[in-house]
Amino acid sequence: MRDALAAFIPAFISLFVAIDPIGLAAVFLAMGRNATPATRGRIARQAALTGGGVSLLFLFLGASIFAVLGITPGDFQVAGGLILFILAARDIIQSVAEEPAALADDFGVVPLGMPLIAGPATITTLLLLAQTQGLPVTLTALGVNLLLIMLAFAFSEKLGQLIGRTGLRAISKIISLLLAAIAIAMIRRGLGR
Repeated sequence: MRDALAAFIPAFISLFVAIDPIGLAAVFLAMGRNATPATRGRIARQAALTGGGVSLLFLFLGASIFAVLGITPGDFQVAGGLILFILAARDIIQSVAEEPAALADDFGVVPLGMPLIAGPATITTLLLLAQTQGLPVTLTALGVNLLLIMLAFAFSEKLGQLIGRTGLRAISKIISLLLAAIAIAMIRRGLGR
């Protein structure tokens, strides 16, 4: 039991840092600020299922997929960073006077499920953990992190009520700027590989 816990804790922490459930809750809250509670619930489930499914796919087949396609984890980081940057830039440029764009039906898939939950950092971490800690520990750590994401999304509405509409608008722009910076960092790391 002690050995399993000793293997689980570093795997959990590595994935927690890569996925960042707390940061994702802020993104979810800011970008879903005008959605109904039912829509937010659907988006949260969609994001967790997409992120979990893509993570599992790459956990089991990632090295093979990269080899067959002739791509590297760096290439994957650049692509994910470009997608994230475009989404963030669109939100930053949007005028305060404009009505925020309605959330796309697949918002839980892109950008929440991929590349935010199952992005290059998560996928690379999963592949490394599977090699160093083993598949059962890696799967358990991933499952616990996905559960934390669902809890963070579920309680994000309470945070939104405390902050208010103006606060959410300000947080939304800050989050979009941070997402753009994260995207640039992903591209930079990808180009350095």
